[in-house]
Amino acid sequence: MAALDIAGFVADLKDHAVDHNFHVHDERHFVETYSLRQAWEVDLHPDDACGGPLDLHLSLEVDPRVLLSFEDKVLEIEEHEEPPDLYQFPLTFSWALPPLPQGPDLLVLATELAGIGGTEFPLEIAAIDSTMNVIDAPEKTVSVLGRTEVSLSRVFMGQESMCDMLDRAHAVSVYLLERAPSWLGEY
Repeated sequence: MAALDIAGFVADLKDHAVDHNFHVHDERHFVETYSLRQAWEVDLHPDDACGGPLDLHLSLEVDPRVLLSFEDKVLEIEEHEEPPDLYQFPLTFSWALPPLPQGPDLLVLATELAGIGGTEFPLEIAAIDSTMNVIDAPEKTVSVLGRTEVSLSRVFMGQESMCDMLDRAHAVSVYLLERAPSWLGEY
């Protein structure tokens, strides 16, 4: 019997995201047949942004070696003991915007988002300038990436709530949505 119900954790995470004003669109589960690595992916966005332009993608990567090591440790400890907090799975939040004709100043964007993410949820900002034809002006595509760790011990003990990360993710989403119209040239 497995010590952790990863599918149940992902289902709880989706329900929890709904409680934090997100709307869940899609979920995917991938299993690599050779290594048995798994990836759980969830597409969501703030409730009031169903029409776009922001996409948010959550990805939980499950390394079977980490999971098996954790389960071995759970079998070694006494029933009333808590397993050591040595095992984590990476959880990635990826925001993407469509090409922006009037893209943001990346330094300002990175600085302001750093204030939202804080040290607990560091954010990476990336931009790509694309030119379709030689005579066209470049279009800037901006993406934001946030990474955190999911503690297997806290999941096992029922203590991994993810409230803070979901609140920060929602704040990042709202920040991007509020500024997207000017970057898209809508006003």
